[in-house]
Amino acid sequence: MSADRVMAAIDTLTDEAVAFTSDLIRMPTVNPPGELYEECARFIGDTLAKCRFEVEYHPAEGMKEHTRTHPRINVVGTRRGRSLRPLVHLNGHFDVVPAGAGWTVDPFGGEVRDGRIWGRGSCDMKAGIAAAVFAAEGIRRAGVELNGSVEISGTVDEESGGFAGVAWLAHHGRVSADRTDFAIIPEPLYVDRICIGHRGVYWFEVLTKGRIAHGSMPFHGVNAVEHMGMLLDRIHNELQPRLAARTTAMPVVPPGARHATLNINGIEGGQPVDGIQTPCVADRCRTVFDRRFLLEEGFDATKAEIIALLSRHVRPEALRAHRRRAALRRVRTRHPRPRPPAG
Repeated sequence: MSADRVMAAIDTLTDEAVAFTSDLIRMPTVNPPGELYEECARFIGDTLAKCRFEVEYHPAEGMKEHTRTHPRINVVGTRRGRSLRPLVHLNGHFDVVPAGAGWTVDPFGGEVRDGRIWGRGSCDMKAGIAAAVFAAEGIRRAGVELNGSVEISGTVDEESGGFAGVAWLAHHGRVSADRTDFAIIPEPLYVDRICIGHRGVYWFEVLTKGRIAHGSMPFHGVNAVEHMGMLLDRIHNELQPRLAARTTAMPVVPPGARHATLNINGIEGGQPVDGIQTPCVADRCRTVFDRRFLLEEGFDATKAEIIALLSRHVRPEALRAHRRRAALRRVRTRHPRPRPPAG
């Protein structure tokens, strides 16, 4: 059977797939700011070319993130079968979040030990890119010709919204419903979980503005951090319980992801805590939020609920809220593919 030949071929590719993954991990493609994107895209492209893919590179021209010092380069490889369609597109992002503290191994060492590959991005999601590449290569080495075509892309900036990555490819028609029949994203979620979608995401930013004054007489000023604290308290006591009570009817996994959620991604305001101390009342405070919404909620209602809460919080002159980026992703269900019965 063709499937048996393919699986046997994939088994012979284990060492190549592991080496490729380790090499990817050794490239610290940290986002922000977007290090080594071009080098990583070229490395993926060279590997795709060796696997008989036609390779294209797509700089995210026109995006503010795409700079001379940190270019945003996406790579797409296409292997055509008997015909162009149907076309299945496998996508993986090669940017990684900062390593952070507490590592017991080199986070960018790509070490192979005890049957695992260690390092930042080994899970999310450089191993996923390797799985896509060598699954397709296993089909080729097994001598199985596809009726349609397969594409594999390595894209940037997923960790910061994907605007210069997949969104750029979609905006320019490189990935679209007109030419792409199926899409597979080998993101990590347990070892055998297959999902068919995700919640929507609305990123928004709130800026509270106060009035600066000397710290010895704070009653002459208006503290923007205090205003933000009151807003966060209202979110915690008023909005969060409402979100926790909302559950999608879709079979989403894990169970916690069936609920609407809101996360505080970051906050800054006033003087730098570790800088030179100055006795000033904070005249500004900025917070970035990550709101994940359900299919039943929709984007417009999600945004309106946030605006209504902000409008009730403080005087208009004390609060200015604006949307820095609203990343509306198409919302579908997510659930495991039914497994065949035992035996």
